[in-house]
Amino acid sequence: MRRERTAVYLLFFLAGAAVGTWTARIPAIKERLALGDGQLSLALLAIAAGAVVGMTAVGRLVDRYGSNRVMIPAALVQGLALVPAAYAPGLGALAGALLLFGIVHGILDVAMNANAVEVERAHGRPIMSSFHAVFSVGGFAGATAGGLSAHYGLPPALTFWTAGAVIAALAVWAARWALRSAPAPAPAGGGRARLPKGVVFLGVLAFCCLVGEGAAADWSSVYLREDLAASPGFAAAGYAAFSIMMTAGRLAGDRLAARFGPVPLVRCCGLLAAAGLGLALLGGHPVAGVAGFGCFGAGLSCIVPQVFSAAGHRDPAFAGRALARVASIGYLGFLSGPVFIGAAAELTGLPRALAIPALLAAFVALAATALRGRGETRDPAGPRPREEAHLEHNSPEPRPHRDVRLEQN
Repeated sequence: MRRERTAVYLLFFLAGAAVGTWTARIPAIKERLALGDGQLSLALLAIAAGAVVGMTAVGRLVDRYGSNRVMIPAALVQGLALVPAAYAPGLGALAGALLLFGIVHGILDVAMNANAVEVERAHGRPIMSSFHAVFSVGGFAGATAGGLSAHYGLPPALTFWTAGAVIAALAVWAARWALRSAPAPAPAGGGRARLPKGVVFLGVLAFCCLVGEGAAADWSSVYLREDLAASPGFAAAGYAAFSIMMTAGRLAGDRLAARFGPVPLVRCCGLLAAAGLGLALLGGHPVAGVAGFGCFGAGLSCIVPQVFSAAGHRDPAFAGRALARVASIGYLGFLSGPVFIGAAAELTGLPRALAIPALLAAFVALAATALRGRGETRDPAGPRPREEAHLEHNSPEPRPHRDVRLEQN
């Protein structure tokens, strides 16, 4: 499965790179169109709305045609979908261009996660966290490339055309190695396929986690600057620590899931996230704040990959619809969480408002058993009990073997 796994790595990297390239050129687009902060927020909201639309609609397509037949075309279009934003003459056209980009990104997100679940199943051990880590690496690479183009005064159009061409070329390469998935069987009786039980609650867990990710992205620097009196440069270190530790946690997540199982891993991660954000809020010093946001990122790092993996494995024949539901619910948390925390901060102050993601992380820790499938007595991707291994070792079924002692005699 090395080539199939590499293909999924590449697609996660390309999806992250497209988003990172866009974020690096936002200031140039804003300056060219002379947009205010409120107008830019409306345009950025179009990406989020498009992503939710794409995630919601793509589940049936993934199940009907196979994940590889959906993710490869979406990856080909992903980079080039940024180009219209560079030529938008006004706010309305920019919002339309970003809506298209968001739809394509949402489609690719669900389809590549569905393919990742199939590769993980064929691999026989947890590998989902590493895919999400590569997405973060791709975002960093895209932001770096976009930042360099801005530094050298290149126009956004040239940046997006170049990034789109590179992403499309690498997507063609990934298409050669991608795992070919079979379409899902038609539902019995010709009716609509029903989601497996527990999928919506898995979406709630993703929602709780992504509220924290959105809060860290939008409010960590503000909290360090205004409530802990950190310098502007040091205030930015809060989100930097969060991002670095999240990537590091995801790189280690597969080994931890294989050793301990997804339920204990998610439980411990939820507790670490709650304790880390608690340290940031109660420490009363900028250093404690940065350390706390770093622990918060490490704690959240493995939760969403394990939730997505559990949703995809719940009913492999309809993994696309399950992942679409979980991803769309979770993404709503990323969008609405920062807004809700901002509203709560107006009433109670930012430190108390930021306690909300800590409480949600603690809730995820308490509800981690939801990652087990119905009727399972152990984690599907976790360590195998000794009794099971002993029974398999002493199975009465004949197995081909060589008796070395007889050969030597």
